[in-house]
Amino acid sequence: MENPALTMIEASRLSKYYGSFVAIEDISFAIPEGQIVAFLGPNGAGKSTTMKILTGFMSPSEGVASIAGLNVHRERIEASRRLGYLPENGPLYLDMTPLELLRFFGEARGFQGAALADRIDAVTEQFSLEEVLEKPAGKLSKGYRQRVGLAQALLHDPDVVIMDEPTAGLDPNQIRDFRRHIRELGETKTILISTHILQEVEAVANRVLLVHEGRLVFDGEPSRLQSEGSLEETFYRMTDSGRTPARTGSGPGPHG
Repeated sequence: MENPALTMIEASRLSKYYGSFVAIEDISFAIPEGQIVAFLGPNGAGKSTTMKILTGFMSPSEGVASIAGLNVHRERIEASRRLGYLPENGPLYLDMTPLELLRFFGEARGFQGAALADRIDAVTEQFSLEEVLEKPAGKLSKGYRQRVGLAQALLHDPDVVIMDEPTAGLDPNQIRDFRRHIRELGETKTILISTHILQEVEAVANRVLLVHEGRLVFDGEPSRLQSEGSLEETFYRMTDSGRTPARTGSGPGPHG
């Protein structure tokens, strides 16, 4: 009998309140090792709030976030070692070169000497950054900036990668290239991608979490979202702000 996959990303009844405003409420899901999961929803649905809680950037009002079984808020340093995070606009200092950025982030994570050089060489080759290593980040195209951002997220070779709107602002060729990187990473890592772009789901994900007005309304395979029409039609129906959608069944569980 095969061993069940390890749960690498877990949200347990997460809620975030700002006074009377509800950003997210009672969101729960578990993502096993090796899945690429699209965290889908319209703008303002609560995707970025959930991402910030999962990465330890923000504390929840209620609930627990875990990475690789580590409580993100009680074991933050240990959890961060297992996690790579690419925020929506990339953590880049525009007057620094990619090489300087990677050295800076690597040293911040405790890499030195040959170990640091080896990891920089590895991600440089992985994301084809050789031609731009010495150019200021502010002079790079948006596509290259995203590659540099992903390189820093992967510099310490984490088990889990979380990306917030990773293809926003890219042109069609850059989007295609970036999605290829995501699929390749999914062969060895657990990935959660926040997006409001429906094509992203079809292109890279094997599971969808759909949020609307701060609540999880669907958890399952992309094909289940399309069972009653196109993905676009189902998305519009489930995120119609004129009504509050009922929660949809959880689909495959943590190991499905």
